Amino acid sequence: MLNDEQLKRLNALAKKKKEATISDTEMTELAELRKEYLSNFRQSFRNHIENAKVIDPEGNDVTPEKVKALQSKK
Repeated sequence: MLNDEQLKRLNALAKKKKEATISDTEMTELAELRKEYLSNFRQSFRNHIENAKVIDPEGNDVTPEKVKALQSKK
């Protein structure tokens, strides 16, 4: 998970890139921070979906079978 300092650095580098004043080392750092951020985001999203339960207005469980299968593996 990115800490606050890393997230601030990621945003600062992204802003600097928009201004076209970024060096090669900063570009590499930006790519690594983005890679870590996206990895964390995807894992968090996957966990959210895997733990979701879908209920229709009538109160029936309509969670997709694929999600149910993932939940049963845990």
